Amino acid sequence: MIEKIVDIQKLVEAVQEEVVQWRRHFHANPELSFEEIETSKYVFEKLQSFSNIEVSRVTPTSVMGRLVGKGPGKVLGLRADMDALPIQEKTGLPFASKNNGVMHACGHDGHTAMLLGAAKVLSQLKDDIKGEIRFFFQHAEELFPGGAKEMIQAGAAEGIDGVIGLHLGSQGPVGKFSLCYGDVTAACDDFDIVIQGRGGHGSEPNATVDPIAIGVQLVNGINQLISRKVDASQRAVISVTQFHGGTANNIIPDRVTIGGTVRMFDPEIRSQIPIWIEKLTKGLTEAHDATYQLDYGFGYSPTINEENITSLVEQTIVETFGESNFIRSQALMGSEDFSAFAEVAPGCFAFLGAGSENPEENYPHHHPKFDVKEEALVHGVNYYVRSALKFLNEK
Repeated sequence: MIEKIVDIQKLVEAVQEEVVQWRRHFHANPELSFEEIETSKYVFEKLQSFSNIEVSRVTPTSVMGRLVGKGPGKVLGLRADMDALPIQEKTGLPFASKNNGVMHACGHDGHTAMLLGAAKVLSQLKDDIKGEIRFFFQHAEELFPGGAKEMIQAGAAEGIDGVIGLHLGSQGPVGKFSLCYGDVTAACDDFDIVIQGRGGHGSEPNATVDPIAIGVQLVNGINQLISRKVDASQRAVISVTQFHGGTANNIIPDRVTIGGTVRMFDPEIRSQIPIWIEKLTKGLTEAHDATYQLDYGFGYSPTINEENITSLVEQTIVETFGESNFIRSQALMGSEDFSAFAEVAPGCFAFLGAGSENPEENYPHHHPKFDVKEEALVHGVNYYVRSALKFLNEK
């Protein structure tokens, strides 16, 4: 058994340099959600070069690899996302984005590279695997309706018994894993509101129906909804993130547009928030003789870590990396479309620290200077490999 553990570790370490090079390739060549044409082609070709993996196109810009072990057993999905963000990179890295206005600012380049590394390692362990591993290289995590749902609708997740994911974090120390049970990330909805008034000259507001004045009241009202409608013990937040209106300082415009994001865990609260926003908008616009249009979109569901598979992953992390590198964490208000996979089968989604020891160098996700420390990538490969073997080979 000790020899086998050493052999696996050597296999993991053997792909370390390749994983870094793959990550740099993806970072330099980012593609937006639903546009991952070259990225998915690169992943497809790399998977084809590994032994024992059957490769297929589940959707036009996603890839799935299937590794069937020597004996019968369970089916496990391992997932990584591949898309980038519409951000102009300012890192100054030698492998910075070549695509103007597009950047890997959330670590998906590392996610894809780590899962490729795990696929290469596991492809060499076919005879030690019972059951099947499916490698989900998913498109469009950053843009609703999300690539996970599309892959599931295409049949990628049929018959799976569990699914495991991992997200790099720029704020945590390299090699530190964090994991929580139950709620992991929040549901994510959004809204857009158009307030239609009647414009006119800024010197005669009495002759207008001022949509800016109405909009300001509406924003203030929306910002009070959670504190006045939701029990303080519940986790929920509404953020108004856009307010557009007007073209000149002396003109009251005809209309304004307002947009925002909504995060929560409780399904009952989720169902009520659009009703509250609608009532507030209707009341304010009617009181001021304006009209409105509200578009409310239900986005990703909460990601929920199932107890048994999460316990197995926790054991794997502790056994592989030691107690000192495991943190029991709390849920985040961010969202993840890994939730779609976790609704199909028991899921576990963990986080891996990839930040600098100098906090000033650790920019947040979705920032133009976001980066991850590449020393963390080999830990992600190890995480996928060890978790997969433990899930498939233990009862």
